[in-house]
Amino acid sequence: MSITFQVAKRSTCDRAQVGSIIVKDRRILTTGYNGAPAGLPHCDEIGHLMINGHCVRTLHAEQNAIIQAALHGVGVAGGVIYVTHQPCLTCAKMIINAGIVRVVYAGHYPDPNAVEFLREASVSLSPHPAPGLSPAESA
Repeated sequence: MSITFQVAKRSTCDRAQVGSIIVKDRRILTTGYNGAPAGLPHCDEIGHLMINGHCVRTLHAEQNAIIQAALHGVGVAGGVIYVTHQPCLTCAKMIINAGIVRVVYAGHYPDPNAVEFLREASVSLSPHPAPGLSPAESA
C-alpha cells in the first residue's frame, strides 16, 4: 500500500491525489494516478474543470491503471488493485469488467452503489489503513 501512496504523489489534480497499482502473483503490473488524458493540459497547469462538484478534467487512478494495462497488452484478470481511496461507481464497473478479483483501499469514498456492484460481482473489497495510520485514522 505504501507504493500506492507514492504513485498518488504523481497526480496532477490536487483536489484528490489518488494512486492505484494492479498486482498479480505478487508482481506490479501497472500503476495509475489522477491525471488528464495523454497530451491534454492538466489541472495543475490550467485549473480544474468542475461539473456538479467534481473535477472532470482527469481520469481516475483506477481507470489509468486499467488503461495502461490495455495499452501495453498486460492481462490483469485475476489481479488485485490497490487504491488510496475506495473506488467510485464508474471505476468499480471498470474493475469488474477487467476481471480484477480484489480491491484493497485505504481511504473511504461515500459511494454505496460502487460497494454493491463489487459485492454483486463477487469482487472482494478490503479496507487497509494508510501507511502509518490506524484503520480509524485512515477512514
